[in-house]
Amino acid sequence: MSTGDSIKATLWRDRLIITGGLTVLVALSWLYLADMVRSVHGMHMEMSSPQGQAWGLSGFLSAFAIWSVMMVGMMLPSASPMILTFSSLERRQSDARTFARTGLFVLGYATVWMVYSALAAFAQGGLQAAAVLSAMGASMSPYLAGGLLFTAGAFQLTPLKYACLDRCRTPVGFLLAEWRSGSGGALVMGLRHGAYCAGCCWAITALMFVLGVMNLLWMAALAAFVLLEKVVPAGHRVGQAAGVLLIIWGARVVARTL
Repeated sequence: MSTGDSIKATLWRDRLIITGGLTVLVALSWLYLADMVRSVHGMHMEMSSPQGQAWGLSGFLSAFAIWSVMMVGMMLPSASPMILTFSSLERRQSDARTFARTGLFVLGYATVWMVYSALAAFAQGGLQAAAVLSAMGASMSPYLAGGLLFTAGAFQLTPLKYACLDRCRTPVGFLLAEWRSGSGGALVMGLRHGAYCAGCCWAITALMFVLGVMNLLWMAALAAFVLLEKVVPAGHRVGQAAGVLLIIWGARVVARTL
């Protein structure tokens, strides 16, 4: 086997292993969330303190765990092209620690979304204490729901949205511009990619508060949208069309109340 064929075989093996690992992580995340939803419905449990009361530490940790697992299940599929491209470039740069450094890249990416999950859990606790969010994490206020929909739709049309989205849609361009060697470099690149991804998707993921944090169908719909926006050739147009629809939806929710 020639050197070129050997490199291709190694890269193909790496892709299979990393894709398999990511698939397992995502599948476990969705299974955990499905089990949580089944438990909540089956036992008529609440995830937090009673309506109108402040959360304790256990309530926050429960919500943080759910948001963290949710972000893994929703965001990791759309980050897979970037992760696989990083692995390929790392294998060509330094053959010895490809899997370890790919793991650090994923860790950096996930860390950003863990910070987002903590903020979302705090927001959930505050909204439930204000009695505008149900125990299942769904808006009970048309003004909250309409405001979130309008904000997410408007953000879809801003230059900041597409500046961040462009960095997520072009793995080779991002990695060549941001490349740092070593394990520390892999972690930093993962953090930077996570920051761009969060900058692109924070408003869309906040829409979980509209129909419910524990609504699996809504979660799957938003995850599918994020994936389409990042990987299909017409992703920008998909995002812009969605922005207009979200603005109309938000306006109608508020208008019905008025």
